[in-house]
Amino acid sequence: MLLAACSSPSQRFDQTALEYGFNKIEIEGSGFTHTAFENGRLGTAQTLHVYLGGDGTPWIGGFIIASDPTPRKPVALKLMAMDGFPSLFLGRPCYHGQAKRQPCNSDYWTSERYSKDVIDTMAEALSKVMSDYGHTDLRLIGFSGGGSLAMLLAQRFPETRAIVTVAGNLDIESWVDLHGYDPLDGSLNPKSIPALPAAIRQYHLAGGKDKNIPAALIRDALINQPDIQFVLFEDFTHGCCWEEIWNALLACIEQQCKWAGARQP
Repeated sequence: MLLAACSSPSQRFDQTALEYGFNKIEIEGSGFTHTAFENGRLGTAQTLHVYLGGDGTPWIGGFIIASDPTPRKPVALKLMAMDGFPSLFLGRPCYHGQAKRQPCNSDYWTSERYSKDVIDTMAEALSKVMSDYGHTDLRLIGFSGGGSLAMLLAQRFPETRAIVTVAGNLDIESWVDLHGYDPLDGSLNPKSIPALPAAIRQYHLAGGKDKNIPAALIRDALINQPDIQFVLFEDFTHGCCWEEIWNALLACIEQQCKWAGARQP
């Protein structure tokens, strides 16, 4: 317990990934090094599931910039541990112990956390994994701010077959207005992207008790996207209890099913 209290968020995240049996790797993006974790199945099927984590802790107490923004509660990692497909958790630039590496600075986990630079380098890193392991079908799965990244990355990959966002921050302008945060100047807003191809199956999950990213914000952000499935779980909060439905959700994606209760925004 004492060791856990003294460890950094990056170290605790690494330990959790190790306990799940994941392998830690580093991937070069466009100028940044990305920490990633894979479940030992890369290259064993055409399909690749890519998990994208939340924003973590960009700020301490709302006014001190964190020295390590790595997520303290690795929800996306927990969901990936339930996934039998070849799966990769792709870390953001400057997260997971990379914050002091050039060209990192705190803008990349505060105001520019969804910037073109961030999307460029994540797309470069993901392209390398797909090429190296021969994956031709891509499913992007993002929790919270990782939902933003999933939507923004999907534009770059014609191989994308499905997107799943879990409590996704899909309209960053409305989100900062809701909480009274400083604008995320330099970041791209997923709500403003062109409609994604209708061939991409979109599943957007929202919690009815989520006070961080309310269901109405997610629903309204999807108004321009074609044929999406918006699924509300009335008793779920932002971080709970997505693992309860995850096996069923994975099966639904594989079967290209219509989730019971899903509806258009």
